Amino acid sequence: MEILVQQLFNGLTIGSVYALVALGLTLVYGILHIPNFAHGALYMMGGYITLMMMVQYGFHYWLAILVSVFVVGLIGVLMERLVFYPLRHAPPIHDKIAAIGILLFLEAFAQFVWGADYQTMPTPYGQVIQLFGLTFTMQRLLIIIAAIAVMVLLYLFLKKTYTGASIIAMSQDRDGANLVGINTNRVAMLTFLISGGLAAIASSLAAPINLVFPGMGQLVILKAFVIIILGGMGSIPGAIIGGYILGFSESLGATYISNDYKDIIAFIFLVVILSVKPTGLFAKGGH
Repeated sequence: MEILVQQLFNGLTIGSVYALVALGLTLVYGILHIPNFAHGALYMMGGYITLMMMVQYGFHYWLAILVSVFVVGLIGVLMERLVFYPLRHAPPIHDKIAAIGILLFLEAFAQFVWGADYQTMPTPYGQVIQLFGLTFTMQRLLIIIAAIAVMVLLYLFLKKTYTGASIIAMSQDRDGANLVGINTNRVAMLTFLISGGLAAIASSLAAPINLVFPGMGQLVILKAFVIIILGGMGSIPGAIIGGYILGFSESLGATYISNDYKDIIAFIFLVVILSVKPTGLFAKGGH
């Protein structure tokens, strides 16, 4: 029972990171209806910028995360303005090729600036807590609490503010939103800003228990695509629930099956669920 509870806690930690990454990805898909393959590179940039702010400039962990959120969000806005916006009338394949190009560029940029070596991010929350025979670390607790807080704030922003309602309206019908006076260009930039910020938060929270390196976003973004497909493309609740489903599945699978196969579990779930419900668990309608 102790092992089960321990692994459920670990699954909650992993799922929180996956959910944050998938949220940013599904927000962008809701606006442009294209899969942003470069989102994993934003995740990677968030980790490096937070690490650089802490190690080279002596910023506190939380201040470094704020800087990372701002910088990566700005990179997301530049991506939308310089790449995706000019391609808005191009065939869909052009957007996908451009996103892959951004991914390769940012990974090469990170390797040129910070090197290809694996790096460890320090954290002021490295304490270990013993509770009812279980071992928890403060950083893992922080990941869960911070991720849930960010999700709640995002929900309130989307549901309770005019700007959030504009994002939802644009995700449902971009042309209709434009006709009723919504500035679709500004909403698109804001969405990319939020998406980049979510990726930066996720990587900054997860990096202290993992490592920072140029390819750190590759496997994460593959799993994020699995999550948003499982939950339904463009579905925010689907991205959150799908992230936690995958986190629990990986944690329990690594314990009771084999750690060697935990990364395959995501794709097994993808095949099984799409065989039963091809549109995803929470899809309201396909595009």
